[in-house]
Amino acid sequence: MKFDVSDLKWLREPKNYIITENKIEMMTEPHTDLWQRTYYNFQNDNAPVLQMNTEEKYFSFIVKTEFESNHRFDQCGVVMYLDSENWFKGSVEYENEDFQHLGSVVTNNGYSDWATTVIDASINSMWYRFSRRADDYCIESSIDAFIIVRCAYSTCGKGIV
Repeated sequence: MKFDVSDLKWLREPKNYIITENKIEMMTEPHTDLWQRTYYNFQNDNAPVLQMNTEEKYFSFIVKTEFESNHRFDQCGVVMYLDSENWFKGSVEYENEDFQHLGSVVTNNGYSDWATTVIDASINSMWYRFSRRADDYCIESSIDAFIIVRCAYSTCGKGIV
């Protein structure tokens, strides 16, 4: 998959961002999130998403994220966003000064589920490798060596992602 910043498109463009050939920086607004229905009984579909569409059935995309989290639920990560009812993300979510969550959320047909593990609150960068193998997807994370966060099937992930 060829990466070209001119192919990037915003879904909910943030007020503050910078895009160069080697770096993307953004500042999100408070109270933005992606979550649908399950367990918490609310729906949030208002987080900024920078997308690049592809029809390639087999690829891996690697990105390093760096973040400054100060408030509960601050998040930074990677997402495959098809629509408000179907998406897959991996992110670090700040909880408090002691710990944060490294997790993944799969949303199929309007219902999210969350798999998570606790990591130290001092971590302020994370590598992600997002891979597609036909209709199957995998998000791996790394501070210094990749570990699998989640492999999942997307009910609507057969076409352009």
